[in-house]
Amino acid sequence: MAKEFGRNARVSSQMQKELSLILQRDIDDSRLGFVTINEVVVTKDLAVAKIYVTVLNVDEPGKRANVKLLNELAPMIRHELAKRMRLRHISTLRFHYDDSFDTGMRVAELLSEASKPSDSAQDRQEPDKPDA
Repeated sequence: MAKEFGRNARVSSQMQKELSLILQRDIDDSRLGFVTINEVVVTKDLAVAKIYVTVLNVDEPGKRANVKLLNELAPMIRHELAKRMRLRHISTLRFHYDDSFDTGMRVAELLSEASKPSDSAQDRQEPDKPDA
């Protein structure tokens, strides 16, 4: 019987926590924006970790620049991660932008626009008639 939470899930979860702390406290690069780690997916052999991040309050070129910078800083981040985690081998880190937050914000914006009554719908309603 397989464990409910396999080793991959436990390593991914711990890696996400540690990476968040590393980015928050140890990386001191002014070019890096407000980065949030959404998910860490580790391969079965723990060789590669795909890290999905979002960057808040930047435009599209800024998001790409932040992900590129994170991938450039990956060896240093990996070294810091190796100090904190008790693993024989640390996964190779690959950062990817997670656009699910942007998609969710866009859907919420469209839903709020759809729920607003349009001007033409208000014109079609009959005005209130005073009691005579």
